[in-house]
Amino acid sequence: MNVEKKYVTVLKYVSVAIALIVILVPLYLVLVASLKGSEEFATSFKMALPENLFNFENYATVFEKGKLATGFLNTAIIMIVSIIGNVLLGTMAAYALGRFKFRGKTLIVAAYTAAAVIPTITTQVATFTIIANIGLVNTRWSVILLYLGTDLIQLNIYLQFIRSIPYQLDEAAIVEGASLFRVFRSVIFPLLTPGIITVVIIKAITIYNDIYFPYLYMPAQRLSVVSTTLMRFKSGVAAEWNVLSAAAVLVMIPMI
Repeated sequence: MNVEKKYVTVLKYVSVAIALIVILVPLYLVLVASLKGSEEFATSFKMALPENLFNFENYATVFEKGKLATGFLNTAIIMIVSIIGNVLLGTMAAYALGRFKFRGKTLIVAAYTAAAVIPTITTQVATFTIIANIGLVNTRWSVILLYLGTDLIQLNIYLQFIRSIPYQLDEAAIVEGASLFRVFRSVIFPLLTPGIITVVIIKAITIYNDIYFPYLYMPAQRLSVVSTTLMRFKSGVAAEWNVLSAAAVLVMIPMI
């Protein structure tokens, strides 16, 4: 029995070690490459340490040539506005669906489900046409408008928390003279904080990593975000992998 436990323990440690290697080696390669010059990167062993551990020329190039500071600014503006709007609209929609009975409620829930099942790429022609017709292409509002929508996962997270809130709290507030909006603002919304934090984390990572919407709706360089900024260091023929690695390191820091 002791021998079996030892084998199980060894297997656990081996599994963890393999997982760590798979996760950390790519990060190590990116970090090492970001500290190498173009010639050194091309001639040296990719896992070898750079000759100069304090070679930050690639990082300077990222900000000067790649305008990464502009990318961070645009990303921050889009993320903040989108998340605030998304949380407000999502919690209000969940409040209506979770607390009230009205005609068409089932149809609305079915529409959310259908939207989750249909691949986003199949609706992009129609979506782009709408955004173009209202004159929002090459503006931050194009992607902000698309990020404002609450998807099925977010809605379900809010609904799970709303259903756990006793309805007696709503009734007590109404008896005290509170309107339905006041009930939402003073009772429901504060108690949804754990769910809101979860949604904010998911939405922030999604927006930060998204390259499709910014690339399609904001092609202007002045509107580049962190994801599209990385594309400036890669062409169809070649790529500045050492500079691209430096940009990748800087882009990873905020999310970490």
